[in-house]
Amino acid sequence: MLKNFWYAVEFADKVTRQPRKVTCLGQDFVLYRTESGGVTCLSDLCVHRGGALSMGKVTGDCIACPYHGWEYNAEGVCVKIPANAEERKIPRKARVDAYPTVERYGMVWAFLGDLPEQERPPIPHIPEHDDPTFKAVHVEMEINANYERTFENVVDASHTPFVHGTAFGNPKKPQIPDFRIRQTDWSAEADIELSPPPPGGLWGLLAKRKPQPEYVTVTNAWYLPNIVKLHVRLPIGDLLLYDFNIPLSQDRTLVKILGYRNFFTGSWADGNTRKRIEKILLQDQPVVESQRPELLPFDLSDELHVRSDGLQVAYRRRRLELIKQGWWVGGDDIITGDSPRRTATVIPSPVRRDNPELASAWVHKARTGGTAQ
Repeated sequence: MLKNFWYAVEFADKVTRQPRKVTCLGQDFVLYRTESGGVTCLSDLCVHRGGALSMGKVTGDCIACPYHGWEYNAEGVCVKIPANAEERKIPRKARVDAYPTVERYGMVWAFLGDLPEQERPPIPHIPEHDDPTFKAVHVEMEINANYERTFENVVDASHTPFVHGTAFGNPKKPQIPDFRIRQTDWSAEADIELSPPPPGGLWGLLAKRKPQPEYVTVTNAWYLPNIVKLHVRLPIGDLLLYDFNIPLSQDRTLVKILGYRNFFTGSWADGNTRKRIEKILLQDQPVVESQRPELLPFDLSDELHVRSDGLQVAYRRRRLELIKQGWWVGGDDIITGDSPRRTATVIPSPVRRDNPELASAWVHKARTGGTAQ
């Protein structure tokens, strides 16, 4: 799992004044809206006795822990301890991690890492979101597999004739012509020619009026850390899927999809579009959940690659570079409690870098007797 990136953690319309728990990179967070409508993202762990803030109550711009009523503002600073006498000061260490948030493309994005603003990688651009000719739908599904396996599955063009059969691929023409990869530090994409099956159902009604091409151009792309784009140019129009593979843990992934189409744009067709997207996910699910090893190997040579795997290889090489830079979620991000001895992931926030004198507020005893941040 990679830290120091913007992660789209929830659909924006699901975040309200009511605290909402979300999970990413193995850590729990709480989201809520302030009185001005902005979104706050805090660690979902009260520093006092570990109560879940997501079970608490929002008052003004603050959230109160349901256990002892400790209140935290949008910056994660404790501003009230009800059990304290009025003359007692609140300890400076009484705070929780607060993560920068941005609301964009109908998603809430949280920056999960401690990099200063000028060093943070960009949020990918989704031009279809503001294009009035496109209509969007939301789809989500949990899969019992590592997020990198689900991520690579979507960017993989050569599996479509076999996993999706005549619903999305053409088993009679599985060949993948050579393609060129366009790559940046944070993304890679390629235009790939696939032999399509004839569309069926509702979409097939309109397709019958148009000549059927021998090949369609599909653009497969990935954006770090966990987003895949699939752009299918159908005879009836364009379908684009932006696939957010949210790592709940090492072996569980929450897939959230923004699906855009510029055909059948009436709300009456939304249900049919969701059904088609869900069908694709359900076809992928058993295959991805059965992959071994469960985690993506670190060494390229541990799995065999062919020419059609170019996008996956590009991702693995870039991933290895970032691991060497210390962006991988590792031992330093895992804390262990004393009683009971349970482990949890804690991603450092920019607050820690800005307040080094408070570092001990986040120090926990490790099993070895040392300390882990």
